Amino acid sequence: MPGAIYAEGLVKTFGDVRALDGVDLDVPEGTVLGLLGPNGAGKTTAVRCLTTLLTPDSGRAVVAGIDVLKHPNEVRRSIGLSGQFAAVDEYLTGRENLQMVGQLYQMKAKEAKVRAGELLDRFHLADAADRPSKTYSGGMRRRLDLAAALVVSPPVMFMDEPTTGLDPRNRQQLWEVIQELVSGGTTLLLTTQYLEEADHLAHDICVVDHGRVIARGTSDQLKAQTGGERVEVVVHEREQITAATEVLRGFGKGEVAVESHTRKLTVPVSGGAKLLAEVIRELDNRGVEIDDIGLRRPTLDDVFISLTGHVAEVATNGEDATDTTDGSGATGATAATAATDTEGAK
Repeated sequence: MPGAIYAEGLVKTFGDVRALDGVDLDVPEGTVLGLLGPNGAGKTTAVRCLTTLLTPDSGRAVVAGIDVLKHPNEVRRSIGLSGQFAAVDEYLTGRENLQMVGQLYQMKAKEAKVRAGELLDRFHLADAADRPSKTYSGGMRRRLDLAAALVVSPPVMFMDEPTTGLDPRNRQQLWEVIQELVSGGTTLLLTTQYLEEADHLAHDICVVDHGRVIARGTSDQLKAQTGGERVEVVVHEREQITAATEVLRGFGKGEVAVESHTRKLTVPVSGGAKLLAEVIRELDNRGVEIDDIGLRRPTLDDVFISLTGHVAEVATNGEDATDTTDGSGATGATAATAATDTEGAK
């Protein structure tokens, strides 16, 4: 059976730009899928199609067991969405923002007030709960937006680059909230350009480039595609680079890369910690003094370069370049409002 989030052959074009070119996704219930890609890869367009904010040109999508194209209003009632930019009313207080979202989702006023208080505590905003949100810092506004997406405790969440622009402390706090959500059974699709974020949070990762999924697997599986382990050595004196290069050639499985200005040498190897001990012993025998040595596994940066030929760069404005072409600024509060399009008349 399809997972909590399922897409098959999603295609979306904007004029001559093919933002999605046959995207397939399958996210099992209670897991995190990291949708990882550089600027313009199509990540935000995929999220907008799955959350009913855009209609794909072709393909099929099912979210929380509901056909996205046939029953969009039911999908909206079953999901939470936090977009790239904090969607809060700056003239309302933090508490009022959350209560408003709750009432848009047809919660009773008293229930919405209680839920707002819970979320303000959870996101460390209780001290600022009754201040207008226009007085909040960027990190506080981001946390308030994420709290708004969680007012109705949705079984499926979409987070589109949720930590863009946050400082390391706020980013870590949001990671903890995300992990808590998933441990409680929430299914999450997370788009990000932060390689560390995908590595830390996602059970599985899809690498997207030019509207296509070009690789998928766990973090370890993707790293394994780039060629295994590397020994990195920093010699104490530049004059010892030649001798160190000769030693590493004897252990390596490829060419020794040399950065003369940093005195760093890198070579692909196999053999793990045991081989590292042998390298250290041989360098000592040759009289090569080292400042640093280590065994490094490939990073997701290496995966990006290997698969796409370039690194994942964070856009200066935080947006997915391709995805600006539809002109939609839809974010978390928009999803809440959309959920009431047909319900509010009741």
